[in-house]
Amino acid sequence: MKSRVNSSDVDDGSTGTAPASPAGPHLRPQSLLLAFFGDHVLEEGPLCVYSGSVIDVLGRVGVGEHAVRSTLTRMVNRGLLQRQRQGRRMYFGLTPHATQILHNGRTRVWHTSAVNDDWNGTWTLLGFSLPEAWQRQRHDLRSRLTWTGFGPLYSGLWIAPGDVDLSEIVAELGIAAHVKIFHARADAATDIDVMIRDTWDLETIAARYTAFGKRWIAHLDGPSVDPLATHLCLVAEWLGAIRADPRLPARHLPSDWPARSAEETFRRIAERTTRPARQVAAALLETTPLEGS
Repeated sequence: MKSRVNSSDVDDGSTGTAPASPAGPHLRPQSLLLAFFGDHVLEEGPLCVYSGSVIDVLGRVGVGEHAVRSTLTRMVNRGLLQRQRQGRRMYFGLTPHATQILHNGRTRVWHTSAVNDDWNGTWTLLGFSLPEAWQRQRHDLRSRLTWTGFGPLYSGLWIAPGDVDLSEIVAELGIAAHVKIFHARADAATDIDVMIRDTWDLETIAARYTAFGKRWIAHLDGPSVDPLATHLCLVAEWLGAIRADPRLPARHLPSDWPARSAEETFRRIAERTTRPARQVAAALLETTPLEGS
């Protein structure tokens, strides 16, 4: 990247959507911005990116300047980005909170398979009873649990496959006195296949993977016209797909579960576009070191 020191489903809160990506669906500007920062800023060190560069990048996927600027402001207000002014130019960098979110997302995208073949038979259960007035905390807890792979077994009892560490979520939300967490195995009398179908919407999850595969398979037939735009939309859409997937045990899912083929398509296109996308970004982005880092 050029550095001139003197010169962002769960609903992500954005109000607009970008026009159709190279794959077809509408992607929220914040989702695209998070994918952008995760791909081109997170691993480059504590950097800020000039707003004009961000506008240029998202313009490649059809997001207008006004939508980009309003989304950047919204992300600052939400504690995801921080502003840094140099002369008449405004730069944006990641906050520690956003950095942690993107590191977690990076692990999920690049290092964790969408297919859970190694489940050890354990479940994590969280029961909660929050005060009636704690509507925001209840919403935040449910959102965080959904992203972590939990589903509502009953109203105040959520369950996820595997041994899930919830200490960070509980501490951040300040709800330790209102939750109980257990790690257990299901009794033989429990029909796990039925429990999974009753707790998670398998049809919707599968449909999202199927649609992803059908849209993106066409990109394997030829070179990308704009590797930066293609890679950005690819990662943003894939992250949206896996965010909705609790990674349920493969042995308890239909034999034709579409996550496997969708992930293969994702990784093949990502392998083809990652390097050229970074080359385009390196020539396009204007960055400066993040102050105080």
